[in-house]
Amino acid sequence: MPKYKHLAMKQLGDFQMRAASDSRRMEQTFLAENLVQEIDSEKQYPFDYIWFRITGYRPEHDSRVIIEGVELLHDIGCLIEDLSESAGMSAEQMPETVLTTEQVTERYGVSSKTVSRWRQQGLIGRRLLFGKRKRIAFLESTLERFEINNQKKISRGRSFHHLSDREKQDIILRARVLVREGCSLSMISRQMAEEISRAPETIRYTIRQFDQSYPDLAIFPKHGGTMNAQSKQRLFQQFQRGVSVAILADRHRCSRASVYRLVNEVRALELSRKQIEFIDHPSFEDLENEKDILGAEPPAQQQKAVKPPKGLPAYLQHLYEVPLLSREQEGYLFRRMNYRKCKAVQLLSNLHPSRAKKDQMDHIELLLRDAKQIKNRVVRANLRLVVSVTKRHVGTSGNFFELISDGNMSLMRAVEKFDFSRGNKFSTYATWAIMKNFARSIPVESYRRDRFRTGLDVFFEIEPDNRTNQYEKESEWRGMKRAIGDILDQLDQRERKIIISRFGLEEVDERQTLEQLGTEFGVTKERVRQLEARALSKLRGLMTEEYEPAT
Repeated sequence: MPKYKHLAMKQLGDFQMRAASDSRRMEQTFLAENLVQEIDSEKQYPFDYIWFRITGYRPEHDSRVIIEGVELLHDIGCLIEDLSESAGMSAEQMPETVLTTEQVTERYGVSSKTVSRWRQQGLIGRRLLFGKRKRIAFLESTLERFEINNQKKISRGRSFHHLSDREKQDIILRARVLVREGCSLSMISRQMAEEISRAPETIRYTIRQFDQSYPDLAIFPKHGGTMNAQSKQRLFQQFQRGVSVAILADRHRCSRASVYRLVNEVRALELSRKQIEFIDHPSFEDLENEKDILGAEPPAQQQKAVKPPKGLPAYLQHLYEVPLLSREQEGYLFRRMNYRKCKAVQLLSNLHPSRAKKDQMDHIELLLRDAKQIKNRVVRANLRLVVSVTKRHVGTSGNFFELISDGNMSLMRAVEKFDFSRGNKFSTYATWAIMKNFARSIPVESYRRDRFRTGLDVFFEIEPDNRTNQYEKESEWRGMKRAIGDILDQLDQRERKIIISRFGLEEVDERQTLEQLGTEFGVTKERVRQLEARALSKLRGLMTEEYEPAT
């Protein structure tokens, strides 16, 4: 039974085979074949019109179904085969000359596979009785119309010859090159068919025969159901870069369902490797508390505008524009953040990579994303605390900006470790954590500075002239930011993203690791490190060209 592409056409065929007489069905095959000559593959046709042209009357109910021309041409061919077969007509009863598939191959000097391909491309066949056997046959008038409309196709079929060993070798070599460029079997078949004037089926058949004969050298290795971890990771990275499931299934020689299963498996493994730390609380165990935990945030208290300390660089002054959190807001945010992490850990404990579901993993990632956003908000609201503590600990020989960076890291760790259930203010805990870290890092840094001090250090310890007004500082900062932006614009998009994310040059959530960027770009962390090194090398060259004195 032919396979229809549109359900309405199949229903038409089923109805006519039940209701119409044998003679009427044979008449409808001629009407359908005449209709084929009027169909444009690039247009759309209402099904009611098709019904009327084939049956001679309009359907009882207005279906309002529209069929694409390409699907309609295919389905009319299927309809003609079904109607002619169900009518039980013999070749002798046809009003004109009838040719079998073998006679058509002799007439045009082509293979039976070519004739089968022509049938899919518009050559109408019928199933007629030859003695006691039903066979595909073609009317003389049908062949004449096909010749008029497909002269190039017939000419190419006649000139077909079997591939030589040299031609097969060239196809295999060219296919290997295209595979390295990321092409699938279908893409390779279409591209090479145009290059060497062969049918795509010929290219596809040649490649598959080679893969079967030489499995160790196969262009598309067959993965029978067991794929190693490296291949799974490569498939997952390609999926993340936007490669379609159809191409991945073709490229890795597996079904589309297998692609989805493997993607979910690798995604689940990556989620299970995440180190999620949270502060547990008894209220997390009762689901009835979830509404209170995730309820509305307490209102913010009115705060007076705080002026930044004098002498603070312009790019740190904006920290004082972020409002502080009240005790109630801190309790709400920390409780919600840790609850989200707790729920994510519970879901991860029941997550089996081989049976992982997309909706389940989406939910886990949503929980972790919400927790991360809360963490970033708490960090931003307390960054001015780092500046305040740092100003008290920096010495005459200390590096203020290094301590700021070190203090920011201590602040982020403090957010992860803070136990909100004890009722303390987070600023008290964070201050203690930053000071404790400075107590360890400052002596070590001073020891290193003293050990490796040179005679030239006195020149670097001279205090700069700070007698500049605030406007000059802000103008200097804006100019510096603009200059950095101009230089970064000369990198490509991926390099610029890596530099910004690795060094925090814009107001991103937090600096990203090589592994995080590798996951985002679908490459290994070693590749990200190479791209970072290349980008830094470019920046050094650009800076040298920009500031090198003219000779």
